Amino acid sequence: MNPLSKPRTWYLSLSSLCLLAPGAQAEDWHYSLQLGAASIPRYSGSDERTLAPVLGGAISSPYGAFLNTEQGLGWQGEWGNLAFSTWVGPSETRKDRKTGYKGSDRLNGMGSIKSRAQVGANLSYTLGAVVIGATVEHAFKKNDDPDTGSAYNRLELNIATTLYKGDYGSLDGSLNSRFGDGDYMQTWYGVSRHQAANSRFSAYHAKGGMLSQGGDLTWSLPLNANTSLSTVLAVDYLGKEAGDSPIVDKRLQTSLAATLEYSF
Repeated sequence: MNPLSKPRTWYLSLSSLCLLAPGAQAEDWHYSLQLGAASIPRYSGSDERTLAPVLGGAISSPYGAFLNTEQGLGWQGEWGNLAFSTWVGPSETRKDRKTGYKGSDRLNGMGSIKSRAQVGANLSYTLGAVVIGATVEHAFKKNDDPDTGSAYNRLELNIATTLYKGDYGSLDGSLNSRFGDGDYMQTWYGVSRHQAANSRFSAYHAKGGMLSQGGDLTWSLPLNANTSLSTVLAVDYLGKEAGDSPIVDKRLQTSLAATLEYSF
């Protein structure tokens, strides 16, 4: 959630919301729709910003199955303080040309990173007022292009809590650390010799390891029984392997989003 430029429908990781209520099975079918906007970097490491629409929806069943625009199709369960969820859906993307609110011309010649099938799993444990969680994702190989089509893995460790709950809604806080294997780091932050020959960047080999550290603040305000307004501020600082990449102009990445959610 990603790094901050994670370009799914939500465009940023709402990890503080996801981990405060993961795996909770609904007593009945539950539906929700989200509409809003987000100010985000054009790609992870960019100093350019864009205003992107936030469009989303989710369906959860009383049997644990769910379908949403953030993860895809999956199943979730809860056993006391322990919660688990797993899903399959589309992976992240990145365009090497500026197209509306997507991509950046600065990446011209790097090749676009296209979506491919991805599986993920989240395990979390509630310890008093704190939720500790881990999320792992594996994106399958897209094609034989070693620059943009390799399979890769990503891990996120997260701790979240509710900082305030009262007449003015609730404020949730989250801290996270993200890691990527060598294929992940090379796909998103590396520059091969072929890419260097076709772009403005010098060659760079990114090793696996720490991707970023950061945190989220989420303020949620119920407007009525079915509608709520949420504002999310996310901050991430890219680690050395990602931050030293020639495509990275700014290691400190911030995103701000506001969404209106209707549940029924």
